[in-house]
Amino acid sequence: MDYPWNSAPIVGEPIEVSKGIFWFRLPLPMVLDHVNIYAVDEGDSWTIIDTGLWSKKTLSIWRSIIDKYFGNKPINRIIVTHHHPDHVGLAGWFQKEFKAVLWMTRTAWLMARMLRLDYQKLPTEEIVNFWRRSGMDGKIVKERAAGKPFNFGDSVFEMPLGFRRITDSEKITLGDRSWIVRVGNGHAPEHATLWCEDEPLIIAGDQIISSISPNLGVYATEPEADPVEDWLISCKNFVPFANNDQLVLPGHKLPFIGLPHRLRQLIENHHSALSRLVDFLKEPQTAVGCFPALYNRKINENEYGLALVEAVAHLNNLYRKKMVTRDMNSDGAYVYRLKK
Repeated sequence: MDYPWNSAPIVGEPIEVSKGIFWFRLPLPMVLDHVNIYAVDEGDSWTIIDTGLWSKKTLSIWRSIIDKYFGNKPINRIIVTHHHPDHVGLAGWFQKEFKAVLWMTRTAWLMARMLRLDYQKLPTEEIVNFWRRSGMDGKIVKERAAGKPFNFGDSVFEMPLGFRRITDSEKITLGDRSWIVRVGNGHAPEHATLWCEDEPLIIAGDQIISSISPNLGVYATEPEADPVEDWLISCKNFVPFANNDQLVLPGHKLPFIGLPHRLRQLIENHHSALSRLVDFLKEPQTAVGCFPALYNRKINENEYGLALVEAVAHLNNLYRKKMVTRDMNSDGAYVYRLKK
């Protein structure tokens, strides 16, 4: 793999990655402390791809970008790759402030709008039960159950009614180029990626990242989901379209060249994780008990939630394949073991 840029742009400053396509970086208040967004010069207007979180800080950065670099040209379109807050957070603001049209896949838009309308003062019973079934320590469950949960609306601006749906294999025009929409799954449902037909360029969102594997998580909203299998299928489906000339523009980390190699890595990474789990489950374990096999390091408090949902995802994959069994223990946690 090759990295055309050794470092990211300064926050709020652009790097032109191809003619009329500009890479910006916005901060995030979490372990993964940034998100990449892209602005495409359409000649008489701008298209923005992904938006960052809704926060005072991000809004201030955006206003500075617009004043400094966008001239008097309007922002007519927002393309959001998937529904996660760091990508869709300000889509509604662009719709309201600039009358921009929002383009997303249908499932991504429905997820975002549904979650934006769901506000909870305390974790719901379903979420607490999900934590227990995953083997979360009782003390941690009690602490989290009494605290304010993360609400999607805390970091996602209100989303006005209406969007323009994009679909798998659809051709769209972006920056005087023709692009094919290819939809992936696993990290997020109906995650859009854009593959340029006129030059070797891919806008990948979080579906393909250079140096980390995107989180594949199961949540209380769909506790029996199998995002690992969805992810592996998506990666395999991308392989025939990948070549060694394409510049991949991801949602995090650095743009890179070498997509065939990266897809093989991503596939092998999760097959390896599943193989380690199979060996580990010769002795019964909860999802939390599987952390050592999956991560081989201490999981700190900031990573705990993502580690838990990814552990459940890998166990769900093995359970659906009937490679492991599960039974509920006296604490209300699923205990998994290798099927004899």
